Amino acid sequence: MDVLARIDELRKEKGWSVNYLALEAGLTQSTLNNLYSRKTEPKISTLRAICEALGISLSDFFKEEASSDDELVRKVKALSEENKAALLQLINHIK
Repeated sequence: MDVLARIDELRKEKGWSVNYLALEAGLTQSTLNNLYSRKTEPKISTLRAICEALGISLSDFFKEEASSDDELVRKVKALSEENKAALLQLINHIK
């Protein structure tokens, strides 16, 4: 698995820049920029911080194929509380 490509995939799903990911993960911008420029894999502590910022577990990060349910859960978790409430209201109307 290409770890940097996976980070990019998840980061882009949220519409985040590399610098914003660094901020959310509590990392310095230079830490992430160095990973990309050197094409090196992050230390596990760095990857754990990135996963926490993205709202996923390390095991989710390393899943090769996410089911559609996993994808849905990940996207719902990424929503703001206001958007979660609106989605719940919509789902209740669909029943």
